[in-house]
Amino acid sequence: MVSSWRTLAGVVGASQRNRQNRAPLAAAAPLSSPRLHPRTIEAVKERADIVDVVGEHVVLKKKGREFVGICPFHDDKSPSMTVSPAKQFYYCFSCGAGGNAIKFLMELQRNSFSDVVLELARKYQLPIETLEGPQQERLRQQLSRREQLHRALALAAGWFRAQLRSPEGTSALAYLREGRGLSETTLEAFGLGYAPERWDGLLSHLQQVEGLAPELLEAAGLVVPRKGGDGFYDRFRHRVMVPIADRQGRIIGFGGRSLDGGEPKYLNSPETEVFEKGKHLFGLDKASSAIRKDDRAVVVEGYFDVIALHASGITNAVAALGTALSSQQITQLCRCCDSKRLILNFDTDGAGVRAAQRAIGEVEQLALQGQLELRVLQLPAGKDPDEFLQQHGAGEYRSLLDSAPLWLDWQIDQVLAGRDLAKVDQFQQAVTALVALLGKLPASAVRSRYLQQVAERLSGGQARLAIQLEDDLRQQVKGQRWHGRSQKWEQPGEAGLRERAEAELLRLYLHCPMHRGAIRAELRRRELDDFAIAHHRQLWAAIGGLEEDNLGAGRLEAVNRGTDPGHDLADLDLPRLLGDQLLVEQSALLTRLTPLLEPTEVQRMAFNQALLQLRGATAALERQRSLKRCRHLLSAWSSQRLQTLEHCIARLLEESQTEEHLAAGATTGLSNPGLDMETRIDAMFADLNSDALKFQQLYYNERKHVTHLDQQRRASYEEVAGGIAQQPDALSA
Repeated sequence: MVSSWRTLAGVVGASQRNRQNRAPLAAAAPLSSPRLHPRTIEAVKERADIVDVVGEHVVLKKKGREFVGICPFHDDKSPSMTVSPAKQFYYCFSCGAGGNAIKFLMELQRNSFSDVVLELARKYQLPIETLEGPQQERLRQQLSRREQLHRALALAAGWFRAQLRSPEGTSALAYLREGRGLSETTLEAFGLGYAPERWDGLLSHLQQVEGLAPELLEAAGLVVPRKGGDGFYDRFRHRVMVPIADRQGRIIGFGGRSLDGGEPKYLNSPETEVFEKGKHLFGLDKASSAIRKDDRAVVVEGYFDVIALHASGITNAVAALGTALSSQQITQLCRCCDSKRLILNFDTDGAGVRAAQRAIGEVEQLALQGQLELRVLQLPAGKDPDEFLQQHGAGEYRSLLDSAPLWLDWQIDQVLAGRDLAKVDQFQQAVTALVALLGKLPASAVRSRYLQQVAERLSGGQARLAIQLEDDLRQQVKGQRWHGRSQKWEQPGEAGLRERAEAELLRLYLHCPMHRGAIRAELRRRELDDFAIAHHRQLWAAIGGLEEDNLGAGRLEAVNRGTDPGHDLADLDLPRLLGDQLLVEQSALLTRLTPLLEPTEVQRMAFNQALLQLRGATAALERQRSLKRCRHLLSAWSSQRLQTLEHCIARLLEESQTEEHLAAGATTGLSNPGLDMETRIDAMFADLNSDALKFQQLYYNERKHVTHLDQQRRASYEEVAGGIAQQPDALSA
């Protein structure tokens, strides 16, 4: 064990020196964490659905039997993470992250196993059992704390509603009915209320009538401690009160609108244990079903915009809570509609435009990749939705929603708005901004369409100038960097090696029909059937389509699993069928795939040893994947903060000074005085550095696997090359 720590310290010593201020990972789980009963753990594992858990944090898009999304564990630019409902497993093909629902939350939130299981148990309302009675009681207290906060907020909401109907609430009720034009049905549906112009109205009621402690009300964000420390006072006074609910309909906070012009105009609850502004959307509890039905969500700025829209029958509207639209809020909305269609309808003033730009920034990559459809509605005459509905009605608003431009069209309009293109400086500013905007688009027909459109607008309708501008814009846009599929753990030259190995496998499959079943089973066994090169994926999909038409999807899946030898696959003349199909449907793809459909003479000679070729090509592909995983593990290993031997010795000495602690055993369970000091040091070192040692072991295991694959690959290719050399016409060919 001593040799292990010496090796470990030598590899990551530099990393340790650069991370002295970080808390050790070994201390992430507090010593007071309850020991959960196995029944609780098993219940959570059975109940927690991987798609549901991951989908709360990542926008997922269905792809066949699985889901794909942007990996949150690295700088992913395209969907690299696959989520399998059947296997209840997630895996990122770029960074190697993978596991079940519990592992996902542990890695994402940096929480302990117990904390994640408790969180999921609370979410799914599962009974929680622990192994120690005192800890069970503390846990119940922690859980009841949130319940107490929800109860206090619900009681406050009821009191505010009652005050709206009291004599003190006359002006507030008139404001809502006459000023806002809200009906009784709407007032009741949204639970609107009034906070009287008193310093302790709510405080006195909840304290004296309901028996709630002021400290609990402070934790709920309802009261504020006086500066002198002598008592509390109501946070909300002389304001129309709008309750904010979570997805389950539980009150988590309030928004208060001033009635006398006092500042701030809108006062929101502070962030509390149950209220985080960036995680919730106002009105989502009421809008979620309508969003699913309409298959789109409308996002506006204010509470009363949402209320006015719902009152007008547009019930798929929600609002951000005083902040820019966050990625978590966007994820929640995307879970509600299959088409992932979002329409931003923010105010037309400077603040509203900036808020829209910030929201676009959060989802830009998803929109560029086609993961969601983002549109921006800008109402005429600078009106907000509430004002527009009062003057024009719901029908006209719906028409504008249906014709709302895509986010990129809206951004182009923003770039050109107010600029005099006849002036050289403003023209150049517009071109620079547009090139930066269009440079984000991948090379495709969409980018060509936008280049043409922008050139026409810049030219002022002059056709000849438009053509020149389009060519100039295209050249400038080519210089913009486009980030495609993440290559974080890939080194130069590996893409070419991967392309050659994939081509070899596909060539074998096409021209060695008797081995097609074996090839499919081997690809599935090694998890290599998701080809990385785009035109190879297209070819493999076309092959699968032809084979499913002839054998059926069930039999083809049985071949993949190795339970069916797949002899019938040999009956298909795939090169001819694919050539005919691609000639009609995808002529450009056919050109790229001609070398696979028409092998050279030397390649045909190698077919005599098809299984050796198969072993070599699959080993080459798996080796690349393993090397990327090695780099990932090495990075993870080096990022761990190590506890030194000096720290372990100092801790043991401190523990040894307390007889009571010695009698009970150290906090780590490693301070048994019957063990010699060196053994205890090694044991403590291993315990405190368990994560780093785990990554170390995984790295060395993966390196061994790479060595094994190297041997496979070399042996196979040497045998194939030897067989070709023995054929008399090989060299001349």
